[in-house]
Amino acid sequence: MARKPTARTEFVFFDVIYEDGSQRSNRKVDANLLGGLDGDEAARGAIMEQDRAIAEKSGLPPLPIKTLKRSGK
Repeated sequence: MARKPTARTEFVFFDVIYEDGSQRSNRKVDANLLGGLDGDEAARGAIMEQDRAIAEKSGLPPLPIKTLKRSGK
């Protein structure tokens, strides 16, 4: 029996440098968020949302993002 095709979600990976100098590599962002008038700047909001969720679970405040760029560039 044939399977129904499933929607594939493409992701773009980013390296994030925080204001305290720490770095997190390969942060995953849905590719559908990117490429509009804001370009990769839309990834900042998605990563900030991920950081808020992580901070809530860990009990530590989220760090401010200094820079972000696509991984591998």
